[in-house]
Amino acid sequence: MTFQPESDLTDEEVHERVDSAIADNDVVLFMKGNELMPQCGYSQKALELISAHRDDYETVDVLEALDAYRAALEDHSGWETIPQTFVDGEFVGGSDVLAELDERGELAAELSA
Repeated sequence: MTFQPESDLTDEEVHERVDSAIADNDVVLFMKGNELMPQCGYSQKALELISAHRDDYETVDVLEALDAYRAALEDHSGWETIPQTFVDGEFVGGSDVLAELDERGELAAELSA
């Protein structure tokens, strides 16, 4: 059994938060947990990959309203899985895509787009 925190956020509030985070930040990572305490291995991997190439980026912890964040993010990306990375308002991918870009030497350029 996993603990699911109660959320006072409405679906509309979550959509607004997602829209604002994507619009207001050059790079934003929607993740489980935060920079100091990632709550899943995929989120931790995405965080490590981004921080290897950028000092300034935003993270959003989706755990307070996971289902609502999944739905809101799917509207932007077509994906419901977490983590998700957006650069200049465009969906890049999750930790697997970031890892592939990094292996090809393309992640630094993608994150500075």
